Amino acid sequence: MNQTLFTPTQFGKIALQNRVVMAPMTRNRAEGDGTPTDIMAEHYGQRGDAGLIVAEGAWPEVTGQAYCRQPGIETAEHVRGWRKVTDAVHARGGSIVLQIMHSGRIGSSQIKPAGVRSVSPSAIQAQGKIWTDVAGMQDFDVPHALSADEVRKAIAEHAAAAKRAVDAGFDGVELHGTSGYLSLQFLHSSTNQRTDEYGGNAASRARFAVECLAAMGDAIGIDRVGLRLNPGNTFNDTSDENSEATHAELMRQAAKLDIAYLHVMRALFEPSINAFKLARENFGVNLILNDGFNAESAEAALQAGEGQAVSFARHFIANPDLVKRMRLGLPLSKFDRNTLYTAGAKGYNDYVQADEIQTA
Repeated sequence: MNQTLFTPTQFGKIALQNRVVMAPMTRNRAEGDGTPTDIMAEHYGQRGDAGLIVAEGAWPEVTGQAYCRQPGIETAEHVRGWRKVTDAVHARGGSIVLQIMHSGRIGSSQIKPAGVRSVSPSAIQAQGKIWTDVAGMQDFDVPHALSADEVRKAIAEHAAAAKRAVDAGFDGVELHGTSGYLSLQFLHSSTNQRTDEYGGNAASRARFAVECLAAMGDAIGIDRVGLRLNPGNTFNDTSDENSEATHAELMRQAAKLDIAYLHVMRALFEPSINAFKLARENFGVNLILNDGFNAESAEAALQAGEGQAVSFARHFIANPDLVKRMRLGLPLSKFDRNTLYTAGAKGYNDYVQADEIQTA
């Protein structure tokens, strides 16, 4: 039992020492300017036994910042901060990629520097509110609709961010294509009402994500680039006229680029969609499966050929030694929900190893 999960594999140029992947999780522990902190290096280093870590979504340039204390990958200071993170993970034999996350219309002028506006494919405000450290809960901004030239500039910024990520020591990058952020805003019919080459039918709405992937591939090698998708996702006030068909189109186009992997989440928002089957049929292999797995169900999925690796999010929060616990069948600790997004090390770096529990 549990044989495949702990065997090595390879996604493009990205080598995995096992098939246990740490999923990206926004934790809001960066400096106010987006510079990664020493406690972030400690946090990721603690979890370096994972076959692959997908570091939390980082904005490629400040227009794409969504949250307070969210890291960026825009400045030399960001690169130096992330280098501490990647060094800590590599010292444990792990691999780590950075998720590139442009938030688009999800954000607030109370978070971004003065004069920096939120953007989107169309000038449609998202319904909902966001926490700001300076003014509490605020409505999402009314976004500026990107011109075609501005769209192409945003694509170039994704490529530049990928290059900086490699300069910071990352083994690759992952494009965030879900949760209502910019790539999904282009993909979904409810948020994209453009009539140019980046709007219209599903193939055209997928163009932004595809061109971002291709540009990042040109910058660092397409075999170092991944994509995360969640068919049916309606988070942050997005929806699509036919999410299954639209995501299938994007998957097919991404497969033609020969990217390193597709990180696909179970379609909890729309259970009629079998997201893993959709990915196998339209993307192929090199799939990382996500959402709701434990060691036993992950092993079963791998042995059934549903994917080639499985990612875990909440289990990694309270279990820095998750790989060891799964391999030995040890019980898992539970995380403190109250400290998920607070500043500081509490609820971030103070979860104990299984060995410490056994000897206490």
